[in-house]
Amino acid sequence: MARGGAFRIAGLREVNAALGQLPKATGRNVLRRVAIARLEPIAEAMRQNAPVHLSDLKDSVAVTTKRPKRHRKVSEVEAFAGPGRHPQAHLQEFGTSQHGPQPFARPAWDEGKGDLLPGVGEDLWAEIDKAAARLARKTARLAAKGR
Repeated sequence: MARGGAFRIAGLREVNAALGQLPKATGRNVLRRVAIARLEPIAEAMRQNAPVHLSDLKDSVAVTTKRPKRHRKVSEVEAFAGPGRHPQAHLQEFGTSQHGPQPFARPAWDEGKGDLLPGVGEDLWAEIDKAAARLARKTARLAAKGR
């Protein structure tokens, strides 16, 4: 496990090679779709654990992805699940001098992290196969039009 609860998946050389065969944008989209699908159950648990009186906190929990600027590899996408920039999120999670902690994010992470990684390889292969099929259909359409 890397910093901040992040995971680095190693040993997926074949998947990485297959991603390299796709156009860069398509490869990143494959990674994003898998990351979002895997993190969404954790985000849903965060929504359910969020204090009821803060419905805007519950509504702010989302899964987002971005490609790190410091990395130029197709195979690197960062994904996040959490309340985003909600100003009270950390106050609810850790508490203040006025009230005790009401953790919602950490329990959701602890509950869901075990289900995050198993099956990522299968998910990636399925998305790669779908992307390759879409590219093949697009190429066939363009060839039929004479382009």
